[in-house]
Amino acid sequence: MKDTDIDRETGPSLNPKYDSNGLISAVVTDDSSGELLVLAFMNAEALQKTLESGDVHFFSRSRQSLWKKGETSGNVLKLTEIRIDCDQDAVWVKAKPAGPTCHTGARSCFYRKIENGKLVRIE
Repeated sequence: MKDTDIDRETGPSLNPKYDSNGLISAVVTDDSSGELLVLAFMNAEALQKTLESGDVHFFSRSRQSLWKKGETSGNVLKLTEIRIDCDQDAVWVKAKPAGPTCHTGARSCFYRKIENGKLVRIE
């Protein structure tokens, strides 16, 4: 293991390890309930804006652009805590949602389960 890997894994410096597209995974949970809300992606700018503003930002792979969650709907995610995993290639965002998180209007993007090969709504 290289010294830079050891520092990234155990040291105090924030040094995200972005993939070849410049992205890291971002798992978002509700700060109050712990419910999983969304899995999205952040680039360096989205992470920085989230840390600076307290409003969660992502990078949209489909639109190839930065977006503030709730920018048009008003259903923002207010950052309460952010953690990074051991090799700094994924973040866990704890947030207070101001309304539904999913673009479908569901509270969470994970509103269906797979049951007998079909999708069943659980909300």
